[in-house]
Amino acid sequence: MRCLFHRACWALLLVCVISGCATTESTTHSPVKVEVAAATVHPLATAAAEAAVQRGGNAIDAAVAAALTLNVVDGHNSGIGGGCLMLIHTADGRNIAIDGREVAPAAAYRNLYVRNGQVDTDASKTGALASGVPGALAAYDMAVSEYGRLRLADALRPAADLAERGYPLSAIGAQRLASVADTMRKFPAAARIFLDRHGDPLKAGDTLKQRDLAITFRAIADGGIDWFYRGPFAKRCAVWMRDNGGILSEADFAGYKAVQREPIVGQYRGFTIIGFPPPSSGGTHVAQILNILENFNLARMPAAQRAHVMVEAMKLAFADRAYWLGDSDFVDVPSGLVDPSYGKALAKKIDINHVTEVPDHGTPPNSNSYFFGGNHTTHLSVADSEGNWVAITATINTSFGSKVVIPDTGVVMNNEMDDFSIQPGVPNAFGLVGAEANAVVARKRPLSSMSPTIVLGPRGNVVFSCGAAGGPTIITQVVQTIVNHIDLLMPMRQAVGAPRLHHQWKPDRVLVESDMPAELIDGLKQYGHTVKLRDRIGFSQAVEQQGDRFNSVSDPRLSE
Repeated sequence: MRCLFHRACWALLLVCVISGCATTESTTHSPVKVEVAAATVHPLATAAAEAAVQRGGNAIDAAVAAALTLNVVDGHNSGIGGGCLMLIHTADGRNIAIDGREVAPAAAYRNLYVRNGQVDTDASKTGALASGVPGALAAYDMAVSEYGRLRLADALRPAADLAERGYPLSAIGAQRLASVADTMRKFPAAARIFLDRHGDPLKAGDTLKQRDLAITFRAIADGGIDWFYRGPFAKRCAVWMRDNGGILSEADFAGYKAVQREPIVGQYRGFTIIGFPPPSSGGTHVAQILNILENFNLARMPAAQRAHVMVEAMKLAFADRAYWLGDSDFVDVPSGLVDPSYGKALAKKIDINHVTEVPDHGTPPNSNSYFFGGNHTTHLSVADSEGNWVAITATINTSFGSKVVIPDTGVVMNNEMDDFSIQPGVPNAFGLVGAEANAVVARKRPLSSMSPTIVLGPRGNVVFSCGAAGGPTIITQVVQTIVNHIDLLMPMRQAVGAPRLHHQWKPDRVLVESDMPAELIDGLKQYGHTVKLRDRIGFSQAVEQQGDRFNSVSDPRLSE
């Protein structure tokens, strides 16, 4: 098999051939030849994926190695203090969704963020009450234990070495750090790592060393994830939370479990779209939007009209998201949301010549039939020549999460409690509103927009995987990548790099990237849309296979 190396931006992309005997301290394998493709947001994470395969791993091992490395070099977006969703397509054709989403503490309750009759939106974003129980580490351990070839320790130790010796802070990382420096000064353990001795944020090019995180990674490598969930980390975290007005407890950590769920499977133009189920809203609404769009000949439409129709489809889906979506272990999420007949019914509500008001959610067919009983993120895609594909979206929510670092651990804690609907109609950090389906409940997972996606061709073979970072824009980024590639026949690099737009029902305006052609922006305004320009809308990653070729595409926006 032949393997090509494509560069979409700097050193972020990797396609490599590994052959011969791969032996590690913990694992020995017979001679293998493996080709792997990885697309991540940082070249050091991509290199970690390569190294995992050199040690005898497969795509699952490579993806986890990259994810843990991103904890070090892209820690403002993701880490073991947060959560992740992993979508895996195995070489033998199985589709697995590993849910490592954070869980609300047992002491959480509906009005946790109400003070004297007023909603305290800061408390769900910053400090001791903002964090759910982290799930990423449990998910990574489950993935490599059940579907990989290496141990979690094999990914943790190289990441620990990198954290200890340090790396040059990227321009984006420095920008994010500067934006939260005032808040971070309130948390000494965080300030000690990310601010200099004068209390100023590190700058692009400065070496960021994270010795405490290195110690934590090595402790987990030696003691397993129990060190984190049932040992010293859980105790340290619980003590800090108690002393600072939080409610996360040792029992919360001990009770955490990653969960394997049944993926959502839909069809679009003869392709099979595999997405993540609730508590992700991504798989549901990527499928729903595509079901709506399948009723239009997008390829033959003028560009402005096509953009208008896509915006209208987004509005309809996000209205449903606000009402119906939540953790399916706690609320009933109608399976009819992804029924093609519902997509057709919603498509009939779209006026292709003018904006249509969407006052409320829709009612899908069989709304008593349910699923499953009961930027500030990162995405990476990895594939290997054996037929394993992995799409991981991981997050601590907003930049640097809750801004809390548990002392002496280097672990940045998430602020995923803000992803709940802290009160009906109250927008979260991304402007999303929700209803009772996503209310704060003890041990419940908050709704997510993360949308790791794997696409099979008409013959059942995987043709590409994709995903994105950027809050609710993740959903619409993934839809646009799919439409660009399948409907408009764009090469994957162009499909990922093309100018984007986004609508999430409320607020009622279209976000449009500023490099969108002026005639398209004017066209949207003529259709009746309120347009707001953005420099960029999120970051996407994709890996595709064309015959015997892998093509890894990392968003060119990362190099801007």
